[in-house]
Amino acid sequence: MKNLEEKKYWIWFSLIKGLGSKRKQKLLVKYKTPEEIYYLTEQELTQINGIGKEIIKNILDKNIKLSVKKHMDYMMKNNINIININEKEYPNILKEIYDPPISLYIKGNTQILNNVSIAIIGCRQASEYGKKVAKYFSYNLSKKKINIISGLAKGIDSYAHIGAVCAKEKTIAVLGNGLDAIYPRENMYIADKIIEEGGAVISEYPLGTKPEKMNFPARNRIISGLSKGVIVVEAKEKSGTLITVDFALEQGRDIYVVPRKY
Repeated sequence: MKNLEEKKYWIWFSLIKGLGSKRKQKLLVKYKTPEEIYYLTEQELTQINGIGKEIIKNILDKNIKLSVKKHMDYMMKNNINIININEKEYPNILKEIYDPPISLYIKGNTQILNNVSIAIIGCRQASEYGKKVAKYFSYNLSKKKINIISGLAKGIDSYAHIGAVCAKEKTIAVLGNGLDAIYPRENMYIADKIIEEGGAVISEYPLGTKPEKMNFPARNRIISGLSKGVIVVEAKEKSGTLITVDFALEQGRDIYVVPRKY
């Protein structure tokens, strides 16, 4: 892990509420680094198009700036890194999507982010058939040195990760909350095994971010964005799984659907 002191401005940048990835990209085009933005005055900020009073307030917030040290201490103690979109470790395939995250928090193996990956996703209330299928595809694909991507949710996601872990291969879990907590809590053991087998747990959200409902659609664009294709095992008509499929189609990814068992 690189010295986090060198990345403190990227950590700060991730803490600015109300500033989405597209606007962050525009700011970085103009100012090059978060450090440049960090030292902008209120007068300079008011001259930027698309930055309202609330975001200016957040950028200037001294409490947010003071909290960076606490985040760095926690990250160092718990082996959490942050990689930004300009670093070589950042997955190239993720840069292709419409709104790639500017930075990713990661616990585990950063070297696998640019490996060929397939997402395996599905519903939380999975059938026994669905669980077996997710585990089967995950196990066999990971044995071919293909990373398995999923969201660490109950049901199909869990068995997608378990299949790769059982194969003693790499899998990446993408969370919709900060890496200071695993959601759902009962999957903490799976998260530990993912890291133990050389995989990774990642999130675009900073420490302290709760697993709020609105975070998961944004998380799903990363699951599909990291993957060459998406395998759908079981999905409800209105579900996060189909949101991921929509993102995958927009991103030009291949979609594979497992036939239903009758």
